[in-house]
Amino acid sequence: MDPHILDRLRCPVCGEPLAEATAGTARALRCPRRHSFDIARQGYVNLLAGRAPHVGDTAEMVAARSDFLAAGHYDLISGALADAAAQAVPGLGAYPLVVDAGAGTGRYLGAVLAALPDAVGLALDVSKPALRRAARAHPRAAAALADTWQRLPLADGSTAVLLNVFAPRNGPEFHRVLDPAGTLLVITPAADHLGELVDALDLLRVDPDKADRVAANLGGHFTPASSTVHRAELTLTRTEVATLVGMGPSAWHTDPHALAARMAALPEPVRVTVAVRLDAHRPR
Repeated sequence: MDPHILDRLRCPVCGEPLAEATAGTARALRCPRRHSFDIARQGYVNLLAGRAPHVGDTAEMVAARSDFLAAGHYDLISGALADAAAQAVPGLGAYPLVVDAGAGTGRYLGAVLAALPDAVGLALDVSKPALRRAARAHPRAAAALADTWQRLPLADGSTAVLLNVFAPRNGPEFHRVLDPAGTLLVITPAADHLGELVDALDLLRVDPDKADRVAANLGGHFTPASSTVHRAELTLTRTEVATLVGMGPSAWHTDPHALAARMAALPEPVRVTVAVRLDAHRPR
């Protein structure tokens, strides 16, 4: 593991620093109190303290997300995050750490690191199938199994930029691990995100109070710095629409037989609006 990432990691049990240890072909991270955390052969390290209450996205959902993102359909999100991170990093020292909390496949983290040649990155997620891909997202990135609702396995003030893309937000922990001059970048769906599909396929709707709930969740720990909306119109095949649905939260709640019938009725090509908010926050 890159030493500039390892230096920022902390034992999720006792909070002590971690170091690499090797026994034969097995690799692990260990703290001075001998708490040990295995590094999987796929490259990610398990930094859970106990068992996670959920396992995150399934292998099928992760595969769908990987295919959809690799086709460039959400590149406007990657580009917006990379631009915002490039503005946030100057002045934060050598080898600034970018952490993606709820990183999925690591696509967005990889895009940000590509724009920041001196930065290193850490992908955090509770889904093992996602982390197998995130561990290969970028040469300067590492990946760790961690529940973002628990204490994050990072030192206080260790993070220059924290990404949160369509993922849960742990305000107190985000505040603890961010550098006082750091930036939290949050992507949430705008009201019309995927609007054409919501009605046609009976998908989950964007909460109309989403922005207020995000502000309430972070308000005690962060000050809003900026907010922008990014929109694009996609032209998709039915197969690509099925992939899009399969990678998101509707995959947990939609009856597959009813969805298939509605999908067959969609006219091709399918025009779909992508609309997201990018909110930048600074620690209070």
